[in-house]
Amino acid sequence: LPSFDIKDLKKITILHTNDVHSHIDPFSPNDDNNANKGGVSRRASLIEGIRQENANTLLLDAGDIFQGTPYFNYYGGELEFKLMSMMKYDLATIGNHDFDNGIEGLYAQLPHAKFNFVSANYDFSNTIMDGFVKPYELFVKDGIKIGVFGLGIQLDGLVDKKHYKDTKYLDPIGVAQDYSRILKEDEQCDLVICLSHLGYFYKTAPNRVSDLIVARQTENIDLIIGGHTHTFLPKPTIEKNRSGKAVIVNQVGCYGLYLGRIDVYFSQDNTYKSQGTTILV
Repeated sequence: LPSFDIKDLKKITILHTNDVHSHIDPFSPNDDNNANKGGVSRRASLIEGIRQENANTLLLDAGDIFQGTPYFNYYGGELEFKLMSMMKYDLATIGNHDFDNGIEGLYAQLPHAKFNFVSANYDFSNTIMDGFVKPYELFVKDGIKIGVFGLGIQLDGLVDKKHYKDTKYLDPIGVAQDYSRILKEDEQCDLVICLSHLGYFYKTAPNRVSDLIVARQTENIDLIIGGHTHTFLPKPTIEKNRSGKAVIVNQVGCYGLYLGRIDVYFSQDNTYKSQGTTILV
């Protein structure tokens, strides 16, 4: 941090998960890779402790909430949304597996979610989800204005057409550029967050749209919270945007094993510094 006193700074804490895939319970003590890790109750305790430390906290999820344990097969997503509501998630975006019970199955569970969904590049206007998903949402914490918009992955070839019906996929780069400008200039946001289910980066297809590509090819995004590729980053990546400014990119693996935390410190002129950490659940 620069030389000003940390006590004079406003601190916003961003907590985030991705690709939890219906993992409600912790992994068993006998699990080969993740013994005793994860579980909703432990994550809830961590979140509660961090909120007590800093009331100016946002809790976000980058999609693929559904599919992965018998809880989803049996309850169809009801349990996941109810538990996220109890943990007071502020916002989520939609992953490809969130269509696994069809768009009707997703729609049917919305009453259990006491938080909203954002997606700027899924056009739901000809579907049952029309009006239930916004491109972005605004939050104000300690006088700092935060805009969060969502991006989803190309569904064609990944999800059966009968599951997503007439959902239209729009180019994420163009959409990201448009909405980040709207949030920075029109909405006058101090912090612009992209909540993405595009994937971190594809080594075998480096030109395929991903979080790192979005960061490089746009302006006005400060932070990208990612999902889809189950990428575990011990600390956030710093990428340069097309103007040469830093963009923070983070993703915390999968299955609720980790909770991402990014603390953003704002000085009086609303310039900021950040530090990120990944917390083992």
